[in-house]
Amino acid sequence: MGISVRATVRRGATGAALAALVLGGGAVGCSKSKAEDEPKMAPAAAVARAAKNSEDITSLRYRMSGTVPESGRVKATAAMNMKPLAMSMKITASGQDGGTTELRIVDKAMYLGGGEDAAKELDGKHWMKFDMSGMAERGDGSPGFDASKLSDQADQNPAQESTFLSGSKDVKKVGAEKVDGVETTHYKGTITLDALRASFKDEKKATRERREKSLKQYEDLGIDKLAMDMWIDGDDHTKQFRTRADADKGPFDVTITFLDFNKPVSIKAPAAGDTVDLAEMLKGAQG
Repeated sequence: MGISVRATVRRGATGAALAALVLGGGAVGCSKSKAEDEPKMAPAAAVARAAKNSEDITSLRYRMSGTVPESGRVKATAAMNMKPLAMSMKITASGQDGGTTELRIVDKAMYLGGGEDAAKELDGKHWMKFDMSGMAERGDGSPGFDASKLSDQADQNPAQESTFLSGSKDVKKVGAEKVDGVETTHYKGTITLDALRASFKDEKKATRERREKSLKQYEDLGIDKLAMDMWIDGDDHTKQFRTRADADKGPFDVTITFLDFNKPVSIKAPAAGDTVDLAEMLKGAQG
């Protein structure tokens, strides 16, 4: 069972990680467009205002799609509550082992699986559970499954990353476009990771640390420059953003569309009887 367990862990972890790589940024909303006679705003100022509006998000729902190196085409839908942290995400990836994985974070624990494929590997149970504090080593000191890295990625607030465009020096207005029936204004620009890091220096410590964590995920892919598109609605909220880059192992191109925000999100842990504790499973495989 040890080999099958590892395959299941690898598949679930991969799905969660590549979705988390692109979790980030900007406030969201569905609203009416502004009146035509309202004063026009410079592109950089419009992007900065949308970034500022991202700071008050307490919960959100979104979908994502695109291409991630080594994982191929990726699609996901998710709901997230910031405090206390709770998250539910369903991810489908065409590369590596493929298939659909569900991830939940509830009460400082992460659950992976949820489907019949998982049940085949887990003696009829559908979920694996592990403590988000991490398990970098097994009981004998040998390397184990590092849950801490995965949890660092998975708990990223998707209300952070589109704010990166506000640090660009070449933001341009593309024009008016509809996204999911919502009137938006499309902006685009580019920025290097070095410039992004420099732009964080005046942020509050907690905000700076969150954005640094997002930045590290791009660096791990060998990315040093981002091309970003941002669609801002009539209430100066980001409705959608797209991030493109050249990574070491292929193109990175992901779009996140926000569906709603600051509405109630209820996420429950799977039933205990349908769950296998990953730490105990690894100990059993070792034995």
